[in-house]
Amino acid sequence: MSRVGKQIISIPTGVEIKLENGAILVKGKLGELSRAVKDDVIFTISEGKLTSEPRRNDKSSKALWGTYMSLIKAMISGVQTEVTKKLIVEGVGFKWDVKGDILNMSLGFSHPVTMKIPNGLKVEAVKSELTIKGIDKELVTQFAMQVKKLKKPEPYKGKGIRYDGEVIRRKEGKKSA
Repeated sequence: MSRVGKQIISIPTGVEIKLENGAILVKGKLGELSRAVKDDVIFTISEGKLTSEPRRNDKSSKALWGTYMSLIKAMISGVQTEVTKKLIVEGVGFKWDVKGDILNMSLGFSHPVTMKIPNGLKVEAVKSELTIKGIDKELVTQFAMQVKKLKKPEPYKGKGIRYDGEVIRRKEGKKSA
């Protein structure tokens, strides 16, 4: 049995959840999110609470049961409060700026790196900090991961892109005799 799937999600006031045509639609004060769901899980909405159970007793239904409940929780929290991820770049000459829907980065390569910002995200670049905001938690974390993957922090000097609050384990350099 899935511990996450068994949990009952209470629907807060101001949030509306609908099940229609194989999709879940969550609407709140900041916007609306939808996700296609398979019919392996049965969802029930009653008295401001959302419950679910697997349709069959097989491995894939049980896996989707917990996954869908976790995704619905993220959707509910996203339409109530914006999801924020903050990235920090460290290194001499490393910088970024946002122009329209393009993120321009100088990361020590021989060429500038550009990335298109997905629709639904707000990105702000201030000095060495990059703030990514949006209502879709999956989209925000995926974009932050793609940016971080361009220049992972190295363990000797700590240069690269890291999350705010992330601790980079440092290694000791060469010892001279």
